[in-house]
Formats: sequence, C-alpha cells, structure tokens
Amino acid sequence: MAGPPDDDFFHKLTGFTRFEGVTDSANYQPLPDDWLIAIADIVSSTKAIAAGHYKSVNMAGASVISAVLNALDRGDYPFVFGGDGALVAVPPSGEAQVRRALAAVRAWVMEELHLDLRTALVPLTAIRGEGLDVRVARFSPSDYVSYAMFSGGGTSWAERQMKAGRFIVEAISTKVDPDLTGLSCRWNPIKARNGEIVSIIAIPGDDGNGPQFRQLVADIITISAEQNRDGHPVPVEGPTPALNFGGADIEARAVAAPANRWWKKLAIDAQIFLVWLLDKFGVRTATFDARIYRRDLAANSDFRKFDDGLKMTIDVDAAHLARIEERLRQAEAEGVCRYGLHRQDSALMTCFVPTPLMRDHMHFIDGASGGYAMAAMALRQKKPPELAAGE
Repeated sequence: MAGPPDDDFFHKLTGFTRFEGVTDSANYQPLPDDWLIAIADIVSSTKAIAAGHYKSVNMAGASVISAVLNALDRGDYPFVFGGDGALVAVPPSGEAQVRRALAAVRAWVMEELHLDLRTALVPLTAIRGEGLDVRVARFSPSDYVSYAMFSGGGTSWAERQMKAGRFIVEAISTKVDPDLTGLSCRWNPIKARNGEIVSIIAIPGDDGNGPQFRQLVADIITISAEQNRDGHPVPVEGPTPALNFGGADIEARAVAAPANRWWKKLAIDAQIFLVWLLDKFGVRTATFDARIYRRDLAANSDFRKFDDGLKMTIDVDAAHLARIEERLRQAEAEGVCRYGLHRQDSALMTCFVPTPLMRDHMHFIDGASGGYAMAAMALRQKKPPELAAGE
C-alpha cells in the first residue's frame, strides 16, 4: 500500500548536480507542515576526540542516519551528517518508528561506544511557530545518490532546543538494538594530497542568510573549486584498499549481537581481505568489481553540504587556504558570518552501504582528527558566553 503523498516529498524534489546550486534559493522547497526533525549529537564530543575516539564519534553520528532510515524501510528521506551528530527529516507516518529508533540508538551508543548521544524529535510546527523554516534542496553528486541541503534557520533552532533539553527522546530502558544494517567504517584515514584536510563551518551573521552570506558561500566554493576535484579529499579512483582491520570491531558491534560478534568480526575481516585481493589483482566477480566500487565511493561521498550554513571538509594547499581564511575573516569582521575551521593531515570516511552490489552506497567525510566537531568548537569560542552555554 502506498504511503501518504507527502512521504515522498524529498524524492519528488528536482535535484541539482553542481554544488554551486546551494546558493540558489529556487532549489529549496519548504518541508511539509506535519513533518518532524530527528536530531542527535554527542555530548562533549571534543573531549572524546581528544581522547582518540574520533572513529567512534563519527560512527555514532552515522548510526543515527542508519537507524532512522532502516526504521523507515530505507525510504528516500532528507538527512545530513554532521560529524558528531546528524539529523533526518521524517514524515508523521513514521513518527512512532523513528522515536523507537532514536531511543534504541541512544542506548546502543552508550553501551557499545561509551558515548553520550543526545536525541530529539522536533515538530516542524514548533519551528515555524518561532518564525523560522526548514527548506530542503536535493543535491546529486553522482547518478546514484542524492544528499539533502537545509536552509531557513529551523534545523539550527532544533539543535539548540535539543541542547536545552526540549523534545528529548530518552534512551530505551529495555534491550532493543537499533537496526544498523549497512553501517561500516572499513577505510583507513585518507591522507591529504594538495596540502591539508580542512574542515570549515561558516554560518550566517546577524543579517541572516541574505545576499552577502550567499555571496560568501559562492566565493568559498569558487576558491576551493580551483583545487583538483574541487578539493575533494577522496581521489577520483577512490581510496586504496589496505589490510587494516581497525574498524571491524566497531562495525561488528553495530550489526551483531554479543554472542555472534566474534564470528561477525571474522566475516568482516574476511571481506576486507577479499576486497583488497580483488583490487590488487584487478579481479572481477560476477556481481562485484572492486575498482568500480571505489570510483562510485569517491563520486558518492558527501564532503560538502549546506545545513543553515556551509560545511566542507576539503583538501587544499596553503595558498588556497590563505585565500579562504582571508575571505572568511573579512566576512566575519563585516558581520556577514561566523566561522570555525580545523586543520588535519587526513580525512575519515564512515559509510552507509546496505549492499555493496548496488551503486547507491553513501559515504560521509569528516576530518580525521575531529573535523566538524573541532571547527564547531572554534566557532562557539567566538560567541558571547550566554549563547555558547549548554553546547
């Protein structure tokens, strides 16, 4: 039976294929009035990152997307990965399933990753009641995947409300594991080739997302586009497979019960070895070509986004980074934006791959030493104390 007509809101959106389209307000459509925003973040993520748990932090953020989409039968719903958190816009027909998924994933992150995940479900009516909006655009970096871009100020307000303790979804008290099928973290950190991996967050200043801020975003995109592949941290041929089994334990925790976890980890290790072997010798099977998979991985990666502000994790040389920083400083001095950035030598990839036999697998990029979480901390430190409180 077909769901309510609004359930395929995102699927019906006309997409754009050049990232510059994030500055075009015509690409955005208002989310239906009765939808909700499922949102989550890690409490004290910067402390966890400082302690070396950056992979776990990214895995926790991506687990929210995996749990919610799986709860909704992997439907086409708008979401965004934020490094130490995520949000998914969901229809009212899925509210009960999403609430259970958030409660379960919050408990799972606490038990298995030893992190404190905040989760909330914010009605769009509450957001619009504050005079804000959630408008959504559909960006397609490849023929196989689309990512949502958000504007209107509503998702930022929803995050602030969650951090203030409103609309909270508590962890489930009984042992019910979330469905995290497809969640994986098998790739080594990807070293910078141009210079440094830089995670950038730029949000509107006091004048909001007006013409000056949109011009700033366009300028930053233009400068980064002068780099190879627009500053994409992943080479066009994809990352090189390596015999690194460090992410297998986290993935096994995500998809297997404790009694079966050892066997699942062995199976993941075997898959890692098989992909390495197939790639090294250029061997294709009847259903899988490792080199096509890697090229799709690069094309499908989410390294730039717009979520009430510009967020990018890019590979840039010193000259281009200096130009980007100068443009951001100028805009911040004029009140057009506030920004934070964080430099590191490599990028980290967390993946949502329901099946490697299809080409619609999704890959979330962050900086390997904190990325967006550290850039957000740098941005918060510029705020007045009363605005930064609680974050």
